[in-house]
Amino acid sequence: MAGRSSDLDMGATVWMIASTALVFLMVPGLGYFYSGMVRSKNAVSLVFLCMMALAVVTVQWVGFGYSLALSETSGSGFIGNMQHWGFLDVGYAAHPNAATVPGIVFAVYQCMFAGLTPGLALGGAAERIRVLPVLVYTFVWTTVVYDPIAYWVWAPGGWLARLGVLDFAGGCAVETASGFAALAFYAVLGKRRGFGSEKFGPHNHLNILLGFAFLFFGWFGFNAGGASLTSGRAGIAFMTTNVAGAVAGIVWVALGFWQQRRFSSFHFCSGAVAGMVCVTPAASYVSTWAAVPMGCAAGVCCFYAVEASLRLGIDDCIDVFAVHGVGGVLGLLLTGVFADARVIGLDGTHAAGGAINGHARQLAIQLAAAAAAAAWSFGVSYAVLRAMDAVPVFRFR
Repeated sequence: MAGRSSDLDMGATVWMIASTALVFLMVPGLGYFYSGMVRSKNAVSLVFLCMMALAVVTVQWVGFGYSLALSETSGSGFIGNMQHWGFLDVGYAAHPNAATVPGIVFAVYQCMFAGLTPGLALGGAAERIRVLPVLVYTFVWTTVVYDPIAYWVWAPGGWLARLGVLDFAGGCAVETASGFAALAFYAVLGKRRGFGSEKFGPHNHLNILLGFAFLFFGWFGFNAGGASLTSGRAGIAFMTTNVAGAVAGIVWVALGFWQQRRFSSFHFCSGAVAGMVCVTPAASYVSTWAAVPMGCAAGVCCFYAVEASLRLGIDDCIDVFAVHGVGGVLGLLLTGVFADARVIGLDGTHAAGGAINGHARQLAIQLAAAAAAAAWSFGVSYAVLRAMDAVPVFRFR
């Protein structure tokens, strides 16, 4: 039934293709963003690693990753089957998650999400890693961390999906997973040489601003690409992304000025990213006004998470854990507060909403999802990193 031409919508298909291109732009954007935050000698390697991560994940995704992460026929609540290995039967027939779009379009759109996520995690090990081990790790990590979490949340048979989790665009599989994987990188690799005795800081603010601009631009496709155009939910996701990023950026700049008595473009970029991270799981589940308190919360919580990391001596030079890990968990919890059944129901989807609809139980479900994604990502990432680091050819530093 899903494969009939009468079920497919050309407008939705074109929008998802355009959104795929927008999310692709986030990959070099992430590389440039990271490159400006490290010393100049490591700048090119981070852009290269982000692009190579996308290439490695694309091969994995076509081979078997898509089938593991988004299988619609698996009877397991934990992981997909191999029905679509090599993209078998991925073509015109639609996936249940995007019933008006050809399956191949949905698959390549999701490939961009999978390719971006390990690049985010690499920021936690910036300036300490060798290329070959990182590329092998990217392939393994996507298989054993990203794919299972994506299946739990987004696949029709996933255990968190059955539980009723609300995670529109990647609070679990992208943000929380990458943040806690970055923390695992630090736990295994330790600090950079000279950390604490030498001065480390951004070397190129123009690269940071350029990379941030690509990230902000691409995030509209990231959050709104899978939402309905005709019901207006894509427009809501577009606007909540913009508002949360703007509010969090302003809050972070204000907190930085209060501490240092100067305005910083770096502060604005970090804050805006934190705001968009926070609103990602809620993007088309909440009304536009809810993006304001979510952006405020992200700006404050992630700012002080960065401060706490520095005081604890954690060498996360890109602040991946503080922004994506903390911001992702915060966004999942706030989705449980602000999710609005009226907004979700615009395209005919039924949901009880969050605490504002009197459905406080949603908070417990969101907490369970955040805890499961964080624990799985950190635990499995740590185990894989330790195992690989014990083999001389795969030693990371």
